[in-house]
Amino acid sequence: MSPSDKAIITCSITGVLTDPGQHAVPVSPAELAAEARRAYDAGASVVHVHFRDQNPGRGHLPSWDPAVALACTEAMREACPGLIINQTTGVVGPDYQGPLDCLRATRPEMAACNAGSLNYLKVRADGRWAWPPMLFDNPPAKVKDFIDVMHETGTKPEFECFDVGIVRCVEMYVQTGLYTGLPEYNFVMGVASGMPADPELLPILLKLKLPGAPWQSTVIGRAEIWPVHRRTAELGGHLRSGLEDTFYLPDGEKVRSNGPLIEQLARYARDAGRDVASPAEARQLLGLAPAPAAAFVN
Repeated sequence: MSPSDKAIITCSITGVLTDPGQHAVPVSPAELAAEARRAYDAGASVVHVHFRDQNPGRGHLPSWDPAVALACTEAMREACPGLIINQTTGVVGPDYQGPLDCLRATRPEMAACNAGSLNYLKVRADGRWAWPPMLFDNPPAKVKDFIDVMHETGTKPEFECFDVGIVRCVEMYVQTGLYTGLPEYNFVMGVASGMPADPELLPILLKLKLPGAPWQSTVIGRAEIWPVHRRTAELGGHLRSGLEDTFYLPDGEKVRSNGPLIEQLARYARDAGRDVASPAEARQLLGLAPAPAAAFVN
């Protein structure tokens, strides 16, 4: 098997707003390190991380404190030799200095680059909005600011695509020189007002991405997510899951750790005849620098 056949697994370790009082999501650096290790041992070589307010009773709220970001990333790296950090940057509104400051503080190997705007909506069964209708605004000028800072920090953008048109925008960023190089795509499926969690969409999305560009699927939901993960593995994509995206295994069992979710993705990769990439192999596949030698001393 060639290295290019291997599947990179990302653990979406905690998410942005899930209440740790209701669900077993990690918040503190020590909790993140322990969960990262569980995912790492199960096959994850990348951790996509959001940072939470560290004050008592406020762990359900996001933090853009660079000191918090640095403490969290350092704890996870220390627990997991060679781990690749993929850092969130998603924020609503015109003030996004916090994510830029966190990128400069932690200098992660990768970071989300939300590639287009989306009406972020959800309707309850009784016809009421699940939350006040909002715009997740990512105009080209904002995208450029993130790309520029990622270039400064040596961070590879992962272009988050919530809808089909956003996939097409990524090629335009390359055509206009806003981004140079081969982009990495993340097809985000399952957001109620974005692309549905439907494996039949994947061949269409693959037609729209740039040839040869690496890609993965992020799938949000319950039972409906797993056929997409399986098809992603079969089509050569990389895999992501974790407590940010779901709490449920294919049989409906609720998990209390990222480990079982990552184990399920690794199983799908192997079922498709693929091996799971080690952190060193993932770095090679993604064009990232090797981890410092000290990182592999466990």
